[in-house]
Amino acid sequence: MKLSGPRWKRKGFADIARANPMSKIVLQLQTSLKQSKSNATLSGSIVYLKVKLEVGELLEQASFGKIFTSQDDRQNFQLNPEESFYMYHALKCINIVRDDETPVEELELWKIFTSERKEFPEFYKAYSYLRSKNWVVRLGTNYGVDFVAYRHHPALVHAEYAVLVIPEKDSNSKIDRLSSWPSLCCPLRLSGSVAKTLLVLYIMSSCNSNKSSTSCLDKFTVKERIVRRWIPEQSREDHFSKKYLPRLK
Repeated sequence: MKLSGPRWKRKGFADIARANPMSKIVLQLQTSLKQSKSNATLSGSIVYLKVKLEVGELLEQASFGKIFTSQDDRQNFQLNPEESFYMYHALKCINIVRDDETPVEELELWKIFTSERKEFPEFYKAYSYLRSKNWVVRLGTNYGVDFVAYRHHPALVHAEYAVLVIPEKDSNSKIDRLSSWPSLCCPLRLSGSVAKTLLVLYIMSSCNSNKSSTSCLDKFTVKERIVRRWIPEQSREDHFSKKYLPRLK
């Protein structure tokens, strides 16, 4: 992944991030949640995680979820499907239960998320792929994309990448994104207007994998494509543009 360079929000924030790498913060969070044997509650396709304030601070630092309610000594976080499944399946630091405290097994949770969104396996693969590289990943709805990727916490740095996830098309898929010039131009211009680089993640399968269980994740591969607008003024030879181009009034 070619880096376009971070845009820190204030002077000194780069030093703060360097002293507190995201990998270290996530490891601290993982350890704390395992030790506390935290249970998260499933409601529809949303997961709610109630934790003590010190664990909530780590959740905030690692940028997982958003605070739903806050009490004197507890905070309740709302996690989206990709976040909750990553913490459950990859980090193995939370248990997910129903309202009656009965546990939700991995296969059942997988089926719930895939029934809500057919392409959940590919989107989760993209999310976990970026998280495994220590990027902070947030939903990109406000930017017309699937995710946005930050080098560190969003309070310290602006997002560098606007991310589109393109699942491999099969006979049953209705996804036809970026198949035409307008469908490419819109997210490209929008990401450029907010100073982000458009990153397209193609989720490919080595075979026509059955997505009914998490075993399909091992058969997925991720191909990255950076897409940028061509700016002619940046491609012209300096002496030509200065000497021969007419001045615009």
